[in-house]
Amino acid sequence: MNNKQTCKRVVVGLSGGVDSAVTAWLLKQQGHEVVAIFMKNWEDDDDSAYCSSNIDFVDAAAVADVLGIEIEHVNFAAEYKDRVFAEFLREYQAGRTPNPDILCNAEIKFKAFLDHAMRLGAEMIATGHYARVRLNAATQQHELLKGLDPSKDQSYFLHRLNQAQLSKTLFPIGELHKTEVRRIATEIGLPNAKKKDSTGICFIGERPFREFLNRYIAREPGPVKDERGRVLGQHVGLSFYTLGQRQGLGIGGIKATGAELKAVQAKGQRGMGEHTPWFVARKDMASNTLWVVQGHDHPWLLSRSLQADSASWVAGTAPLDGLLAAKTRYRQSDAPCQLRVERDDRFDLRFSDPQWAVTPGQSAVLYDGEVCLGGGVIDAAQP
Repeated sequence: MNNKQTCKRVVVGLSGGVDSAVTAWLLKQQGHEVVAIFMKNWEDDDDSAYCSSNIDFVDAAAVADVLGIEIEHVNFAAEYKDRVFAEFLREYQAGRTPNPDILCNAEIKFKAFLDHAMRLGAEMIATGHYARVRLNAATQQHELLKGLDPSKDQSYFLHRLNQAQLSKTLFPIGELHKTEVRRIATEIGLPNAKKKDSTGICFIGERPFREFLNRYIAREPGPVKDERGRVLGQHVGLSFYTLGQRQGLGIGGIKATGAELKAVQAKGQRGMGEHTPWFVARKDMASNTLWVVQGHDHPWLLSRSLQADSASWVAGTAPLDGLLAAKTRYRQSDAPCQLRVERDDRFDLRFSDPQWAVTPGQSAVLYDGEVCLGGGVIDAAQP
């Protein structure tokens, strides 16, 4: 494990899920004094069918009972609304696609929660994230490492954590694969051993995304155009679409002409045919126009370079310019790239291979092998 040290008072964020439950059990096995906190981060409609907060707390309390640890229910909804949700809405209104889970980790789970845990006398906090922390003996800095299960690694979502936060954090299941976590949960009789993993953004839950956003952002319909400038239909508001989106465009019946198909096929685009799907490629806020293209490999969907700002570096300062790897979205393999730092909070990346649907508002996260260096919010991308 990543905590070869004397036993400590550790406060665990117990979510009701199996990952945090096994985290708490592992820490108890290692001899730590373990206390649990359940974080409530959203309460606007916690009585609805889409909000699982009440069910999750019941599950977390059941786990705490089995493990014989205390659990406290803490409400961070006000902090979440101010620090995470307000920024989420601002970004969508500006036509960008933010990642609130990244902001939640930086502002709530490893700031508000960490502060609360320290007030309870905690020496460390722990969460059920698939990541690792290592103290580099040469630099005496804490490094954020990928989780050992490549299909579950969550370092992408944790890249904004700093030295102070990492020095107080344990990720016990970062050393394990998900199958092993499930096996342990079943073996020790945890009541949530077979509970389905949560998906999506915590305040949206399983509800339709557009339905949720429509409660906070006004619809401003406008034209949907193809690369030739033809109007193919109407969008409901640019905030409701993201680059690379294929579903929900309302233009599925429109076909390219024979001449157009020959032209795009001559450019080397694969899979083009009469029923080739349309993808969101650009959003023009000034003219309120949604631009769409046909074919997954259309040039408008591919970028070789990007600029990112609001950068945050795990070491506290930007890495040196040079060859690294990056992810521009969570479910993506590391892509080789050249880093050029403009200033500590802004950088450029140039990729060896074109990247698909690089989206402003999402995060570009940099890696040196298994070490997550940090990253920034994508501002713009170019072919």
